[in-house]
Amino acid sequence: MKPFYYAILAAIVWGMAPIVEKMGLKNIEPLSGVLVRSAGVILGAIIMSLCNINVFKSALKAEPRTILFLFMGGILASILGQIFFYNALKHGEVSKMVPIAASYPLISFLLGFLFFGEGFTISKGFGLLFVFLGVFLLR
Repeated sequence: MKPFYYAILAAIVWGMAPIVEKMGLKNIEPLSGVLVRSAGVILGAIIMSLCNINVFKSALKAEPRTILFLFMGGILASILGQIFFYNALKHGEVSKMVPIAASYPLISFLLGFLFFGEGFTISKGFGLLFVFLGVFLLR
């Protein structure tokens, strides 16, 4: 399958998740919600990994630096980012909070440019402009 289609599928699934999560946050604090969600992630990852034993072998063979970076990404995105997002989602409108939180490509572009030397193109510039304008309009 082409990467574009995986990205579309990710967008569909990620678009559905905040609706379910907002319903789940109705009677729970955001940090407690992140704990419950994280348990679901761990359980889901274990179940999916059992279907492919090579996943475990690959994880066990990973270099310490690889493990460190992926672990840091988990803390940043799945813990800190999720806590901030759940607070926004619990107290704000889904239709406003999701697009604002999803403006992270602005940060990713800047960091990719600074750390990986990724280039700037006209199409990237327009994409970033539209993301920025979308956040501005929703504030």
